[in-house]
Amino acid sequence: MNFKLSKALITIAIGLAVWLFPVPEGLTPGAWTYFALFVAVVVGLILEPVPSAFVGLIGMVTAVVLKLGPANSGKVDAVIKHGAAINWGLSGFSNSTIWLIFSAFMMAAGYEKSGLGRRISLLLVRALGKTSLGLGYAIILSETILAPFIPSNSARSGGVLFPIIKNIPIIYDSHPDKDPRKLGGYIVWVSLLSTCITSSLFYTGLAPNLLAGSVISAQGISFTWFQWFKAIAPVGILLLLTAPVLTYIIYPPTMKRADDAPAWAAQELTKLGPVTMKEKLMGLSALIALVLWIGQDSFNINATTSALIVLSLITLLGIIEWKDITGNKAAWNVLLWFGTLVTLAGGLRNVGFLAWFAERSGALLQGYEPMTILIALITIFYLSHYFFASVTAHVTAVLALFLTTALAVVDPATGQAAFEPVKVALLLAFTLGFMGILTPYGTGPTPIWYGLGYIPTPTFWALGAIFGLIFLAAYLLIGVPWAMWVL
Repeated sequence: MNFKLSKALITIAIGLAVWLFPVPEGLTPGAWTYFALFVAVVVGLILEPVPSAFVGLIGMVTAVVLKLGPANSGKVDAVIKHGAAINWGLSGFSNSTIWLIFSAFMMAAGYEKSGLGRRISLLLVRALGKTSLGLGYAIILSETILAPFIPSNSARSGGVLFPIIKNIPIIYDSHPDKDPRKLGGYIVWVSLLSTCITSSLFYTGLAPNLLAGSVISAQGISFTWFQWFKAIAPVGILLLLTAPVLTYIIYPPTMKRADDAPAWAAQELTKLGPVTMKEKLMGLSALIALVLWIGQDSFNINATTSALIVLSLITLLGIIEWKDITGNKAAWNVLLWFGTLVTLAGGLRNVGFLAWFAERSGALLQGYEPMTILIALITIFYLSHYFFASVTAHVTAVLALFLTTALAVVDPATGQAAFEPVKVALLLAFTLGFMGILTPYGTGPTPIWYGLGYIPTPTFWALGAIFGLIFLAAYLLIGVPWAMWVL
């Protein structure tokens, strides 16, 4: 039997098995059917019987045909017109993060075509290129410097760092289709780890952190930027310092040392000669993007709008051409893939599955010690990110539900609330950056780095699970006790 056909049959069989399982109490048959479809899509994304973007498209089309996914579609006897269903199905393509990701690919083309990406990469190699590990720490340092000032991790990781870092493996003759493990896979994974960690470390390192802050404020709970940083710093800094080493052990590059690389990079820089006008224009465009992203609140310009402004600018300046935009298969593939997943993940909320999941989780925890309940709620909240195609969607859908559940935990000894509200709120919110590592669609930059093609799909999922558990274990063992003490 054809290998791809086997994977397709496994995907369908798992979806059908979930669907045939008795509908849990509290859910409608429609909601359960939708969940079974979502499970099948996730399995398809892992096994890839067809390309990932096509898996997402098939899932979205199936949901539209079944008229499951739009608001209220999971309710008994809900009447959903086909026009409403297809409008919902295509709604993911209006998500601003998707277009920010798309713009990041185009900015990367600008760095490449202008030669600026190669020049900056050679400078990094000259400074730290003797070892793969050294390059890993260069990425960590760059990400940490930018993170407090750029709330959009898609803009930071995808718009600023990605266009530069993607050129580094090429210098060492490591390509997605040729020797990706030599350096490319390692560099990509460290880059993704660094943005997920800094997104949790700094309150202003992730836009959904700010959204979570508004949800928390609605409960009458307040905190400061420094409170956030002080409470998460030990575990966040530890993970930043160990991320390159852990990746070096778990997913090592085959190239460990390149003692001649700095000297070679210096020679290549000499060959490049003075900075060209196109490089200067690309550098100016990147600087404009950086200023707009850092000051997005002051300028009242959305991060995606800023990215589209710069995309238009580099096209008008001739740094890239229109055919570079229409011909960028990777960018269009990610746009199609992520657009369908954003839609499908939103459907879980619309059919009532997420509300049921949060309510059932809380009910199952009744009768346990307060600290056990809190740890379980944090774990469930974190792992439930497998159901979401963005952290924003996760916050919007279930943060208030989990927060309300946690605040209702009672200390049996006193009969009073077991935890201070600010502790509960921040302990849930701190996980928002970390959870982005779980899947190829977990946070804005993941589709960008995944779409580069250095890490095969099954490996990407496996690494996400491994490092996701490492993050969770470190957070529960170090982060939670520390935060409970200092907050």
